[in-house]
Amino acid sequence: MIPWERLATITTASGNRMELVRRDAEYVIRIDGQDLMGSRMHDSEEDLARLGCAPILNRRNARVLIGGLGLGYTLRAALDVMGKDAQVDVAELVPEVVEWNRGILAHLAGEPLLDPRAFIVPGDVGVAIGKAVALYDAILLDTDNGPAALTTKTNSALYSNAGIERTLRALKPGGVFGVWAVADDEKFTARLERIGFKVRVQVVAARKGKGHSHVLWLAEALPKSQRGPRPSPKPEQSRGKKQR
Repeated sequence: MIPWERLATITTASGNRMELVRRDAEYVIRIDGQDLMGSRMHDSEEDLARLGCAPILNRRNARVLIGGLGLGYTLRAALDVMGKDAQVDVAELVPEVVEWNRGILAHLAGEPLLDPRAFIVPGDVGVAIGKAVALYDAILLDTDNGPAALTTKTNSALYSNAGIERTLRALKPGGVFGVWAVADDEKFTARLERIGFKVRVQVVAARKGKGHSHVLWLAEALPKSQRGPRPSPKPEQSRGKKQR
């Protein structure tokens, strides 16, 4: 067994210990000793971008906000499906993650930060969302572990009632709020519906051909006249993909 090689260790602004490690051609970012993201399983992150951007592909000058750069896979997938006139902003709280994606990790997702449509927004994605009013056609959160936030309390706020209301305000009419998570959360689904989204919950493979899976929320911002409580949807399983 090839041992893990530690490439970098930092302390984040929230006091967490973040490591970048490599074993052969596999890269993993860890937070306080737990694997946060890795290059071996990233299909679900790509699905977040593809499925989240699908309803807005025909919009001119579409603008997308991604929360969390990770290893660049969500950004790459968004750039691959969006038009030449699109803009994809990526809010990243940890400057070193951006540095790694410009350097040692750049090859993993095909150097997406070199695309002129990609823009880094330094700082908390919650701040970027809070400043926006009807600005984005899609907001995609590939942040932490989803509603069950792992790394910071500020991440938990993204999925609260107030956080969802800010996201709804930041989206254009009919905009999409996409969220990646390690597991389903019915309370989060209920909050989305109560505040003003039409919600689809979908189970997708973390790695095609394997049993491990993740969950995506694909929520459409409803017009004010249509907002109100709706029956909570059951997670859909993508064709040809297995649930964990």
